[in-house]
Amino acid sequence: MKFVKKPVVIDAVQWTGKNHREMYNFLEGTNDVVEQPTGKNFEINHSLVRGGLIIKTLEGQHIASIGDWIIKGVKGEFYPCKPDIFAATYDSV
Repeated sequence: MKFVKKPVVIDAVQWTGKNHREMYNFLEGTNDVVEQPTGKNFEINHSLVRGGLIIKTLEGQHIASIGDWIIKGVKGEFYPCKPDIFAATYDSV
């Protein structure tokens, strides 16, 4: 059997390794000006080799590398996506 993916509009932010405030506000759903290293959905850990962003997903913790997109799913969950997969799957609206 074959399936086609439903057209769903998503929110996403690309992790640069330097956009801590933007990522905090996106993942925590706030517009705070305070830059926090952790929240209920993530943790910034600069000692990690791949970029230092740990995303708390429904399946457990995943490490986002610099350049990865962080996607907000249809149920409000977050998960990282590699740039090539993101480019093949999504178009800007």
